[in-house]
Amino acid sequence: MTLRLDEPPTVVGAGIGVHGVATAHDVFRLPGLWQLHLYHYEGTLSLGRSVHPIRPGHVSLVPPDTEVRFRYRGRSEHLYVHLRLPAGGTARTVPVMRDAGAESPRLADLLRRAVTAVPTSPQQAAAEVWAALWRIAELPGSEGDGQAHPFVAAARAHVEEHLAGPLSVPDVARAVGISHTHLTRVFRAETGRTVVAYIRHRRLQRARHLLLSSTLSVTAVAAAVGIADLQAFNKACRRELGASPREIRAGSPGSLAPRGTG
Repeated sequence: MTLRLDEPPTVVGAGIGVHGVATAHDVFRLPGLWQLHLYHYEGTLSLGRSVHPIRPGHVSLVPPDTEVRFRYRGRSEHLYVHLRLPAGGTARTVPVMRDAGAESPRLADLLRRAVTAVPTSPQQAAAEVWAALWRIAELPGSEGDGQAHPFVAAARAHVEEHLAGPLSVPDVARAVGISHTHLTRVFRAETGRTVVAYIRHRRLQRARHLLLSSTLSVTAVAAAVGIADLQAFNKACRRELGASPREIRAGSPGSLAPRGTG
């Protein structure tokens, strides 16, 4: 199943579905609309010959015009959203059903906020559902452009949160929960960069943003990206960005395009 999330969805309806009271099964199809469900019960969902167990914390995405069969074990509740997705953008392949695991409470919060927002603020509802869809697309088991190895994604997140402080490969590996050697191998295979080169690249990209978009002093910018030594900061800017910090702030043409690093 392919999702395209470069633009926000259009939320047509959202709420809490209650089933399994009058009947133990339903047949459901939405012409032109996706079905997003976050489950609080046990049962099954069937698409043709494909049968998917439903458990609390599981999330499903069903494409438009697809007939699905639900079987319940008594009163069954789920959060649902009926939506349209944009036709263009990067394709991301996700399973119809999977266990949201630790993401389930966060998804539930986003979808409840969407349910509340639908009557008064369709834009907020779309924003909440969009955030939920991105989290679903990043769950283990998804494939597609931009989908990182889980350890690489965790390493990148740790780097982004700690750019202003000391960062070493062992620090990052420890935070991710794998060995230095394993992180080095999967990170290089996934990104084409070493971890050290990636940290340097992200520090200098953030520095370029601060130099161009803020009134922070050069000294403050250097400290904000974890390079307290001004001479080292100047050299790093020239090597990574092709210009000195002052030239970047002045809008030097050579500073607008970052240089590649390995």
